[in-house]
Amino acid sequence: MWTPYEVVRKHLHDFRIEYRFYSREEGGRKILPFQGYRCDFSYDGDDIGTTGIYMIHPEFEDEDGNVLINDIESVNGIGTARMWILIPEMRKEIHNNRIKLGVKGYFMEGSRKVGVVKVIEINGIMDNANKIF
Repeated sequence: MWTPYEVVRKHLHDFRIEYRFYSREEGGRKILPFQGYRCDFSYDGDDIGTTGIYMIHPEFEDEDGNVLINDIESVNGIGTARMWILIPEMRKEIHNNRIKLGVKGYFMEGSRKVGVVKVIEINGIMDNANKIF
């Protein structure tokens, strides 16, 4: 069973997204990931050769917006997720200014885009940017 990041990290997630994993034909994964998937994130329009990719991990939700506790079955190909910025300094330096409602981005595996995301809710990013964990 999955232990929610909020319990482990003792703070609120930074933001929420809607996501869609690309199909295999679109260049996506062969199988959908499980809860605990640790992909990276890039912003739509960024040249990752210049900006790089960011350590922002998803925590997938069920249809009611609750954290998925089952970590032995694949997540849905389309759904919502809570997003966790892993490097605290990056919240303040970069993401605090870039994460806004409607912002589009991608789940990344190395330089490969495996899913598209859209920010649908801002949560703890502003408060989290001013705290040291």
